[in-house]
Amino acid sequence: MTEVTTPATGPAPDGRAAPPVRISVVRRGWWALADWWYAIRWQVRSLGPTTADDYRSGDGQPVVVIPGVYETWHFLRPLMDALHDRGHPVHVLPVLRHNLRPVPESAQEVLDHLEEHDLRNVLLVAHSKGGLIGKYLMTRLDEHRRVDRMVAVSTPFAGSGYARLAPVRHLRVFRAADPVLAALARELDANARITSVYGVFDTLIPEGSALAGATNVRLPVGGHFRILGDPRTRAAVLAAADPNPSEPDDADAPAV
Repeated sequence: MTEVTTPATGPAPDGRAAPPVRISVVRRGWWALADWWYAIRWQVRSLGPTTADDYRSGDGQPVVVIPGVYETWHFLRPLMDALHDRGHPVHVLPVLRHNLRPVPESAQEVLDHLEEHDLRNVLLVAHSKGGLIGKYLMTRLDEHRRVDRMVAVSTPFAGSGYARLAPVRHLRVFRAADPVLAALARELDANARITSVYGVFDTLIPEGSALAGATNVRLPVGGHFRILGDPRTRAAVLAAADPNPSEPDDADAPAV
């Protein structure tokens, strides 16, 4: 059976690449199908009755979620539910809609929300492109240090090799050579405040999401979207949000 090599699992807090692990083409194909089915389901579920106001209560550290391209904030609801249950007030930005605008513009929208609601000591929880928006905010716009740190899930910090094949401009910006992405890659100071969570196989980011100087958490999960619903991702995000939780995480629960 033909096999390919992807990053290994396990935490890598120093940002170095882990030894490779071999994953069969059959498993990659199954993960890809499951990944797109997960994305379709959440596009449909985003039409449901849940509103942003349902998550605003809580006296813990405030959380602001930033979805990926073509996603609404509903895609992050599995993580939002877990964080809200832990007492975190969770803020979403409907103004981002499906997150098609350039990273700098979207980062400004996030900052405007922080200032409008006077949010401080904020934890950003982002998926995919959302992690680029969060890092841009942290490095270029957040002069008063309203953002404490960020947990980014499946973010193309080093770009995606698939982006050069994209038929539309708002996907081609994920090329490593894109000016905004390349400039962010040179911004190293904020990386120590970032936790990058990603799986052993990503449908859209073959390079993976390791970030030098960040806390990198590699999970035995396949897919770009379905990782958001995996209990091990939830546990990793909660661990980053609450370093000393009073209750055990559910990392050993079965994958979604």
